Amino acid sequence: MRVLVTGGAGFIGSEYVRMLLGRPGGDAAGVPGIEPTAVTVLDKLTYSGNLNNLAPVREDPRLRFVLGDICDAALVDEVVADHDVIVHFAAESHVDRSITGAVPFVTTNVLGTQTLLDAALRHGTHRFVHVSTDEVYGSIDEGSWTETWPLSPNSPYSAAKAGSDLLALAYHRTHGMDVVVTRCSNNYGPYQFPEKVIPLFVTNLLDGGTVPLYGDGGNVRDWLHVHDHCRGIAMVQEKGRAGEVYHIGGGTELTNKELTARLLAACDAGWDRVTPVADRKGHDRRYSLDITKIGEELGYVPSIDLERGLTQTVQWYRDNRAWWEPLKAGGTSAVAA
Repeated sequence: MRVLVTGGAGFIGSEYVRMLLGRPGGDAAGVPGIEPTAVTVLDKLTYSGNLNNLAPVREDPRLRFVLGDICDAALVDEVVADHDVIVHFAAESHVDRSITGAVPFVTTNVLGTQTLLDAALRHGTHRFVHVSTDEVYGSIDEGSWTETWPLSPNSPYSAAKAGSDLLALAYHRTHGMDVVVTRCSNNYGPYQFPEKVIPLFVTNLLDGGTVPLYGDGGNVRDWLHVHDHCRGIAMVQEKGRAGEVYHIGGGTELTNKELTARLLAACDAGWDRVTPVADRKGHDRRYSLDITKIGEELGYVPSIDLERGLTQTVQWYRDNRAWWEPLKAGGTSAVAA
């Protein structure tokens, strides 16, 4: 099996690559049922793409890296031609950045996805796994979204992702392509770029700095370890039904204030290190995914509880300053949750 992973030098994509190749750093010895003969990473290496994320598998002869943009139709056509499966992670994904400038989000997330789908259609790709987010649903006060819930995105980022989801599913319905879509809750874990809330807070606290908390801190998120997310994607890649959407969640909901408390405790810091900031425009109050479908159909169950996952994640950032300090030097200050 020849697998193309777009955005495979990013946080989640690189975890998937490390997991596929069964090497240290992915916390897995390969993926049962998936035995890739070749794994190609197509990545533009924007600010959040990092070749160091692939260091644990760099010497694997099955790995090939291609520097390029998913909007480059000629390059995409050339790369897609040699692959059986596409797992599509590549996306602009930071809500705050989308609020200040939406063009890259629409360009990459919508047009880039369409470029990949066209190439996959031409070359008869066996399976197209489109990786998306719970943010396409908007906000929910109580209960949890099922896969049939109407999409109601509230940010330029989530609107662009919703558009890409609908395109992917349309290629299944129109052309009969073997497309599956996954939607996940908030990810955390090693190698996450320090603009996201957990690595931003942890690295700021480890450096003796302060952390910004949006609004009243009451926004609720379900937290999913990146390894569990990639396990779920692998299950969908292997056994998911074509044309279906599958939710992948972590099973632990926290307010941002509760999460902050856990991170402060993990870093031996107090509330004097927290700086309240004005709430984000259009900030969704609560996300919650129903993961019954993937559990019943594919056997997915989260394996890393939040307490263990956060402890391991904080320790990883303690031990890997050489990875994140150069990124922080670029002036990262945003927060997303």
